[in-house]
Amino acid sequence: MDGTAAALPVRRPDPAVAVISMAGDITGASEGPLMAAYTQADGPGTRAVLLDFGPLGYMNSSGIGLLVTMLVRANRQHQRLLAFGLNDHYRQILSLTRLDEAIQVHPDETSALAAASGRGTGR
Repeated sequence: MDGTAAALPVRRPDPAVAVISMAGDITGASEGPLMAAYTQADGPGTRAVLLDFGPLGYMNSSGIGLLVTMLVRANRQHQRLLAFGLNDHYRQILSLTRLDEAIQVHPDETSALAAASGRGTGR
């Protein structure tokens, strides 16, 4: 943990899919930026939001709680939440918290995009 503030850019590789880059540290202090990024990703016709954990610096239990909040928001919007770029540590945390049962985890962006668009099949 280096104290880097979360910077969460959003891009749209497909009209129905948004990608949030989970850059920096995701902690309780990240609630504003994370929810703002989700709001930006949540446009008309958005069916899936992908979380890119590749640039993640650090995430604590409060950050995990924010993922749950985002998951609730996505479910209310009838959107899927998918993740990619998780290192072994954070993949294990998602497994231990059973978040990987609600957030599809993929090894890379290509497979996550394929799954989000219906061209892929699983984790």
